[in-house]
Amino acid sequence: MPAIPHFIEPDWPAPANVLALSTSRQGGCSAAPFASLNLGHHVGDSATAVAANRGIVAAALPAGTAIEWLSQVHGTRVVEAGRGREHPRADAVWSRQVNRACAVLTADCLPVLFCSTSGDRVAAAHAGWRGLLDGVLEATVAAMGVDSEKILAWMGPAIGPRVFEVGAEVREQYLAAASATDKVLVEVSFVPSEVRPGHYFADLYALARLRLRAVGVTGVFGGGYCTFSDAGRFFSYRRDGRTGRMASLILMR
Repeated sequence: MPAIPHFIEPDWPAPANVLALSTSRQGGCSAAPFASLNLGHHVGDSATAVAANRGIVAAALPAGTAIEWLSQVHGTRVVEAGRGREHPRADAVWSRQVNRACAVLTADCLPVLFCSTSGDRVAAAHAGWRGLLDGVLEATVAAMGVDSEKILAWMGPAIGPRVFEVGAEVREQYLAAASATDKVLVEVSFVPSEVRPGHYFADLYALARLRLRAVGVTGVFGGGYCTFSDAGRFFSYRRDGRTGRMASLILMR
């Protein structure tokens, strides 16, 4: 029998009707290297195991909840939950419907959950370094149709700033896109590698905070995890290559 799944609940001042969580890798049915709560159909795991794992997650949500799963492509497209075909190609989803959960899958990329302070809009976004650079978080905020100062955001488990190594070209692209006031803050979000010249350790959490602040979202929480460094709790593509996916979900009850 699988272990009891371990869910992470955001520590943020969301309205009482908003339910949000991130899964860990623990408590599912999948065999190695996807052990055990893999929720991704696209990684080579057994379809039967993934279906069972998704059932475990669904059982933790209010009865009758529908989960909007995406076909993620590291882009910036945002869709409204329940307004199109199943598994749309997008990297963010928002909802104004009760018991319609927005979900994104990650295994190092940054999941960001959003809600309005009035509890009538929720959203989830998948932000790798490319999607973050191209504006997936800004696109999500815009799609929600809520004044940005009335939006809360929570950053779920992602690869941490001490281990996310990137090339100089990634840093240069972020600097080129930064406003004059943010350029110094972007610079300090990339720490030079002491052993690999021309490489840097990037802080996805800090870069995401800057992007959200630039569009007026200042109620930003989370950002204290590292998927790469905690193999017992998290899947990590950068660490393992062939591995599973975790989900971050949010809905209105």
